[in-house]
Amino acid sequence: MDLIDLRSDTVTMPTPAMRAAMAAAPLGDDVYGEDPTVNALESLAAERLGKEAGLFVASGTMGNLVAILTHAGRGDEAIVGEDAHSVIWEGGGMATLGGVVPRTLPTDAEGRLDPMRVEAAVRADDPHLPHSRLLLLENTYGAKNGYPLPLEYFTTLRAVADRHALAVHLDGARLFNAAVALGVAAAELARPVDSVSICLSKGLCAPVGSVLCGSAPFIRRARRMRKLVGGGMRQAGVLAAAGLIALRDMTGRLGEDHVRAHRLATALAAIPGLRADTERIRTNIVFFDLEEHPALDAAGLADTLRERHGVLVGLDTGRRLRAVSHYWIDDEAVDRLIAACEAVLHPLFG
Repeated sequence: MDLIDLRSDTVTMPTPAMRAAMAAAPLGDDVYGEDPTVNALESLAAERLGKEAGLFVASGTMGNLVAILTHAGRGDEAIVGEDAHSVIWEGGGMATLGGVVPRTLPTDAEGRLDPMRVEAAVRADDPHLPHSRLLLLENTYGAKNGYPLPLEYFTTLRAVADRHALAVHLDGARLFNAAVALGVAAAELARPVDSVSICLSKGLCAPVGSVLCGSAPFIRRARRMRKLVGGGMRQAGVLAAAGLIALRDMTGRLGEDHVRAHRLATALAAIPGLRADTERIRTNIVFFDLEEHPALDAAGLADTLRERHGVLVGLDTGRRLRAVSHYWIDDEAVDRLIAACEAVLHPLFG
């Protein structure tokens, strides 16, 4: 049985065009700044995001960490959502490696921070307290159904940051999903922030890599931090070649993933025993909850879907599961998950 993998959009494989480009990529030593394919990728990413310069890094986690280390120092504080990716899923890197203290605030149902609470969280100039130095944002907001947050939200928080001399970094791992969903250019969404990282392997099919973008002086400092965390790569153009295709060809088709995700959420919500908030499914991430039943929990449902139906979904927390649409998920794959859930749950919930 062929497996259908909806656990994440990180499971995407390179397209045939990417594999060909990787094999033929012109190469050089990127640590010396001499890899033409990496240089082309960094320039294209900066152009697409409206920034002066870019820096190719191994992962989104590295991109966020390098940005934090560049913006803030030991004993500084970063204001961030309590369920942000940089807090929950990145190994505590900002504190462990950078000595940067996260000041976490609650987010609403769409992943937004309250601007008034952000302003109130800025520390007074007191030697007993950490120095508020950085505001960390995210778009789309992964923990909240991958919701695309609009430009106005970032403009409002930019004003708060300016009043308190805070730098602003955007985890834009799925920023192109947000741009497509909102019908605006990614550069517009990135305009209010000082730095932004984008992921090339989440939904865009590149096998490895992210790009951190910002001003030219910021990227010069960030390059030093990339070296510090072991991120200097040599003939990295073999990876960057896939990233170029990701940015040129793959960003424009993300709307197809959004349509499939919404269709999936609507169908799952209609199955007895499942709940899904279809109003907040705007991009490619679908969280759905299993109602209480003595014979089945979420882990059991995920195991049954895999073993009996060849469908992989992600296990979140409690009774929550996740399905993520991507390039390799077509309409037939969506139908197969829907049918599998119906087959498993109908005997239990009728």
